[in-house]
Amino acid sequence: MPPKNRFAEMQPEIAAWRRDIHEHPEILFETHRTSALVAQRLREFGCDEVVEGIGRTGVVGVIKGRETGSGRVIGLRADMDALPILEATGLPHASKTPGAMHACGHDGHTAMLLGAAKYLAETRNFDGTVLVIFQPAEEGGGGGREMCADGMMDRWGVTEVYGMHNWPGRPVGSFSIRAGTFFAATDTFEIVVEGKGGHAAKPQETVDPTVTSAHLVLALQSIVSRNADPVSQIVVSVTSIESSSKAFNVIPSRVTLRGTVRTMSRELRDLAETRVKAIAEATALAYGASARVSYHRGYPVMANHETQTDFAREVAAAVSGSCDEAPLVMGGEDFAYMLEERPGAYILLGNGMTAPVHHPEYDFNDEAIPAGCSWLAGMAEARMPISA
Repeated sequence: MPPKNRFAEMQPEIAAWRRDIHEHPEILFETHRTSALVAQRLREFGCDEVVEGIGRTGVVGVIKGRETGSGRVIGLRADMDALPILEATGLPHASKTPGAMHACGHDGHTAMLLGAAKYLAETRNFDGTVLVIFQPAEEGGGGGREMCADGMMDRWGVTEVYGMHNWPGRPVGSFSIRAGTFFAATDTFEIVVEGKGGHAAKPQETVDPTVTSAHLVLALQSIVSRNADPVSQIVVSVTSIESSSKAFNVIPSRVTLRGTVRTMSRELRDLAETRVKAIAEATALAYGASARVSYHRGYPVMANHETQTDFAREVAAAVSGSCDEAPLVMGGEDFAYMLEERPGAYILLGNGMTAPVHHPEYDFNDEAIPAGCSWLAGMAEARMPISA
C-alpha cells in the first residue's frame, strides 16, 4: 500500500488548507478560527456528525463505514495550536499574527487529518466508525486531557486511538515508531531565593541570593549525575534566572529560577521532585538565604501500546516501504492522556532536512502530505477491514 493516488491528487488542495492555517496561527485554546474552519470542512465532506466545543475548542467528526458490524471506533487525532514565536521564514504564507507561528507543524497535522477525513467520508471502505479528533492546546495547555475530561472516549465508544507528529531530520514521508515509553513526562519548577540586598561594594552586609542561585544551578545537576541511575533518562534544566534588581551596583534581595525536569518513569519523576526541593532549600540555607519551591507536574510519560504499535508499524511500512525504530524523545506530548484512556500508538513522519520544530525558521514540508494522509486513512482501513 504505497501512498494512495487520491492523496497525490489532493495534495495541492490539502497544502492550501495547511498554508491558510499557517498564516493565521492561534495559541493554546484560542483556536477559534481554526476550529471553525475544521468544522466547516468536515460538514462539507459529509461527516455523519460534527461536534464543536469538546475540550473547550476541540472538534470531533464522526464517519461511519459501509459496514459497522465490527463495533470498532478508531480515533485519529491531530493538534491545531501554534506557538508564541515570531516567525522568521519570510515565506509567502508566513504568519500574519505577530508573535505567533506554527513552529511545530500542527498546521500540517490538521491539514493531513482533514485530507484523510475527506477521503474516508468519500470511500467509507471500512467496517466500523472513524472519529477524527482535532485538539487545541497541545503546546502546554493540556488540550488532550481536556477532551478526555469532556467524556470524548466514552461518548463515542472509542476502542483505539492513533496520532502522528512530523519529524525534521528524517527523510520526507518516512516513518519511525517505538513500543512502550516514547515521550517524557514534562514538569516545571520555580525557585524563589530570598536573601538580604544591599550595596554591591559591601557584600559582607548582605545575604547574596545571586551567589546562592549560582551554586544552586550547579547543585541541581547532581540529581542527574549522582541521584539517578546512570542508565536512566532524566534532564534537569534551569532555563531562566531573574533578579529583583537590574542595577549594576545593587545586590538584589531576591532571585527567581525557573526550569524543567524531564523523566521517563514514575519513580524517577518522584525522585526528581523530592531532590529539587531538598537541594534548593539546603543550598539556600548553607548561604544564609531561604528558598521557596513551586513544582508543577505537567504531561505524563507518553507510552505506546505494544499491539497497536505493531499495527501502526505495518501500515507505515506499507506506505513508505519501511518503518524505523524511533529513539526515546525527552520532549513532551499530551497525546499521553489519550493513550492513558485507550490503547493506541503515536508515530513520527519524516519532514526532511528542515529547521527543527520550535524554531522561527521552521515550516511543515508539504511533500510529506501524501504519506501522512495515507497512514491516517490506512490505519482506519487496516484496523476495520470490510468483511469478504
